[in-house]
Amino acid sequence: MEDIKTKVLIIGSGPAGYTAGIYASRANLSPVLLQGPQPGGQLTQTTEIENFPGYPNGIQGPAMMQELRDQAERFGTTIINRLITKVDFSKRPFVCHDDRGTRYEADTVIIATGASARYLGLDDEVKYNGLGVSACATCDGFFYRNRTVAVVGGGDTACEEALYLSTLAKKVYMIVRKDYLRASKVMKERVEQRENIEVLFRCNTVGLYGEGGVEGAHIVRNLGEDNEEKFDLPLDGFFLAIGHDPNTGVFKDAIELDKEGYIVTKAPTTATSVDGVFAAGDCADPIYRQAITSAGTGCRAAMDAERFLMEHE
Repeated sequence: MEDIKTKVLIIGSGPAGYTAGIYASRANLSPVLLQGPQPGGQLTQTTEIENFPGYPNGIQGPAMMQELRDQAERFGTTIINRLITKVDFSKRPFVCHDDRGTRYEADTVIIATGASARYLGLDDEVKYNGLGVSACATCDGFFYRNRTVAVVGGGDTACEEALYLSTLAKKVYMIVRKDYLRASKVMKERVEQRENIEVLFRCNTVGLYGEGGVEGAHIVRNLGEDNEEKFDLPLDGFFLAIGHDPNTGVFKDAIELDKEGYIVTKAPTTATSVDGVFAAGDCADPIYRQAITSAGTGCRAAMDAERFLMEHE
């Protein structure tokens, strides 16, 4: 199989990857972009997007990702539907292999593989994905104004999501497996002080129900114990806040990752621990995880790659 050589190899799509493609191709670098197993990233599983600038009336997630892809291709990005399975960043040009054995030689690499939200593993989460199930309160909370929602999780992230939703929703339940919140003291105090947040301790979600969308959750309190109790909790929205896993496994022996697996970058740039390798989007962002911030780092990564090439050619 013929090798592919490029000045810029972009691994991953979504807002970060496609934006990196737009900027790199406009800089006449003829980038090659490998889309991975989910072309367009997490937003292809999202319905209405209202918080991305330039869409005053909102836009469907798949439609926005298609527009970003079209824009990247218009300027000359070569897009390939392949998954990178092996990388060698020990020397330049860098070498990567995809799942069909194709070998890529690249003078620079931009990693934009994103992160995946953790789910409970319920079939109903798939059934109602985008129909009341969400892993991003900041993205989707606006749709639940004056409605009743639940947040699954007991850490700082879950508390942050619940507090944010409490400014929009009529009622917010926190569904917590343990009999305490794992969150920091200040976050617990804020939750306790918010009148429309109710914490359901020692509770597990075992299913969701509804016609055409989430209408509630099947809950078990004290699961597996003598005093086990089952009940249904009427809801309009169900938010997961049990963490994200960065899609960085293939890079674990090639670049520096933090303890959670996120790529470590050298702020304020997108440079990684390997000169010539850059990271953009959620794979290097455990904090914001927004489409607009991912697009911004995609722009920065392309500019960093361009500057690196100018300095080393």
